[in-house]
Amino acid sequence: MSGREGDKNRGSRAGRSDSGGFRRWASDRGFLAALILVGSFYVIMLLAMLAADLTWTSPGHLLTALASEEIQYSIKLSLLSCTLAAILSVWVAVPIGYLMSRFNFFGKGLIDAVLDIPIVLPPLVVGLSLLVLFSTAAGNWVEDLFESVFGTRITYQIPSVVLAQFMVACAFAVRTMRATFDQISVRQEDVALTLGCSRFQAFWLVTLPEARNGLITALTLAWARSLGEFGPILVFSGATRMKTEVLPTTVYLEMTTGSIEAAVAVSILMVVCAVGVLFAIRHFGSDRHLGRVI
Repeated sequence: MSGREGDKNRGSRAGRSDSGGFRRWASDRGFLAALILVGSFYVIMLLAMLAADLTWTSPGHLLTALASEEIQYSIKLSLLSCTLAAILSVWVAVPIGYLMSRFNFFGKGLIDAVLDIPIVLPPLVVGLSLLVLFSTAAGNWVEDLFESVFGTRITYQIPSVVLAQFMVACAFAVRTMRATFDQISVRQEDVALTLGCSRFQAFWLVTLPEARNGLITALTLAWARSLGEFGPILVFSGATRMKTEVLPTTVYLEMTTGSIEAAVAVSILMVVCAVGVLFAIRHFGSDRHLGRVI
């Protein structure tokens, strides 16, 4: 076959391929348009909600709200409590996630279901259960012990805020860490064991460094979940100004007093924090861990 005939054949195949691709795109237009139409409804609703918040308030309202002593206190308490809750969540989620990922044992399915309870239950129920728990004899003993050591009780005090946030956020951190360990090959750990490492050394030197992105994802996800927690805090901690007031309860208190502008301003502040946390997760390349949890 001459070169000219080969070029003609290649050109005819390319033409058929292009025409086939065009026909395929033409036949898929209806399907793709339906996907875009349905999906865009939710995106447009989210953007419309944010736009409505921005039109309801102004930079002056935002600055006035941030200058309020009560809101400044809620910001400080939110940053402190969310950070403590996130650290506690990761500290607990790492061993639970590792055990659930690497070992099979009796009752594993039941424990797996129990770990998901804070995710599927209404947060209000979590707060009520905590309140009932610390009303029992054992709970009163724990509160007395806590007060003797730290000088404060748990219920309706700042420690209750951290505990309420932790009980919900830890469930998300556990799911994240289990998904992270599931994606890490066991072979490297087994090689470390054959080279003389103990199980702890293999975990600390091999597995945990590989789980770095998952740790960051679990920490930021737990922090963001703690920031938005309202139901358990309202029941277990109350909504007392300058005492157990965090940003979600500030929104609630401002709305009950008719200060809609201040409530919207605090809501925008929480949206900015949430966007920052989500950007941090995506920046560290851990979208796959977040996607397997939610």
